[in-house]
Amino acid sequence: MIDQRLLPVEEKIIVHKSYKDIAESIKSMVIRGAPAIGVATAMGIALGVIHIKGDLEKEYKVIRDTLAETRPTAVNLFWALNRMDKVFNTFKKKPNLLKEKIIAEAKLIDRQDVDINKLIGKNGQTLIKNNTTVLTHCNAGLLATAGYGTALGVIRAAVEHNKNISVIAGETRPFLQGARLTVWELQKDNIRVKLATDNMIAYLMQQGLINSIVVGADRIAKNGDVANKIGTYSIAVLAKYHKIPFYVAAPLSTIDISKETGNEIPIENRDKNEVLSFRGQKIARDETEVFNPAFDISPHNLITAIITEKKIIYPDFTREIHNLFN
Repeated sequence: MIDQRLLPVEEKIIVHKSYKDIAESIKSMVIRGAPAIGVATAMGIALGVIHIKGDLEKEYKVIRDTLAETRPTAVNLFWALNRMDKVFNTFKKKPNLLKEKIIAEAKLIDRQDVDINKLIGKNGQTLIKNNTTVLTHCNAGLLATAGYGTALGVIRAAVEHNKNISVIAGETRPFLQGARLTVWELQKDNIRVKLATDNMIAYLMQQGLINSIVVGADRIAKNGDVANKIGTYSIAVLAKYHKIPFYVAAPLSTIDISKETGNEIPIENRDKNEVLSFRGQKIARDETEVFNPAFDISPHNLITAIITEKKIIYPDFTREIHNLFN
């Protein structure tokens, strides 16, 4: 996996040889983005299972629990765990076959994620008009997935359909995923992008410089409420006021029908040092008290449409999501 903490200054690949390595990388943000976390989790399970030497069920539970505890908000992590559980339970009485099947499932999840992202892009690009500027927040590109991306997949697909698109990327404090990752990705693809600090977004909307917004999601509730990187809710509120369409691009695996509303989605709170310093440089005193929620909830009534691999869904999201899963 590429170490996302070091981009764009350094492009370093980290080789993971155990499930513990992958769990630590998910926790420490080497690997981030809901779909990428799901794929990495599947690979972590596979790495763990092929090295089991003792009690199969007991050790599998330790492996699973270790990975489950890494990031509470991204539902793709638990979706991947459930898929791997099914393989484990089907083949646990045939250990040699189990290892073969568990590796195959992890590789399948990886391949399917890229295919799903391309379908999301194909569906979503129909919403992006030619000669427009799109705002995105955080990183929902190939770095946050197995490849291609969800929100950036929509932008990539629009460009592939010969649309003249420019992008504004919000910096995404405190971890700066927009500045460090999204801008890096788009520059690699020669897609025009400008960086804006998070507190400039209202001004840019007021000036008519943003035509539409596309973001990813870490979890979507049954009613269409969306958990995404902190700051997404602010943008959704601003978009509603300025009458700018606000789109969420996410695979069906990100929709958690066990959560009736966004109020039930757990919000991860991260270490205060992510706010107090950046790459070892202090920006506030150690004793400073800090808020550092990693995500916020954008209510469904602020969302114009949710773009999935199956179709684009519009309000009433409760009805549409019910239909998608039934």
